[in-house]
Amino acid sequence: MLEIGCGTGAAAREVARRIEGGRILAIDRSAKAIATAIAKSQPEIASGRLSYRHTEIEMFELADDEPRFDLAFAVRVGALDGRHPELAERALDRIAAALTPAGSLIVDGAAEAFLQQTADRLLET
Repeated sequence: MLEIGCGTGAAAREVARRIEGGRILAIDRSAKAIATAIAKSQPEIASGRLSYRHTEIEMFELADDEPRFDLAFAVRVGALDGRHPELAERALDRIAAALTPAGSLIVDGAAEAFLQQTADRLLET
């Protein structure tokens, strides 16, 4: 599972505590947020179920040896909710590259119309 815009890691920690046999990678563009998330998540990190990475979604890339994700989720991420529309296409490209062919992206409801318009525009090209 991939969390986009994890902030200080509250959701990522809760997911990591509940999953068995899976992993979650949580990313955020804020180095300070990632540092706080790491400090608060030591048991989950030690278990191997949770890791963090400081990166923007529009720049995110998996390493060659990293498996793709079945699920990605984001809550109030500017590149996905219309606050930064200039980043949306690149962000969606990066997410698509990180998901398995049957993978899903879940974004908070406020972004639904914006994402549908962006996806429609991408499909036209």
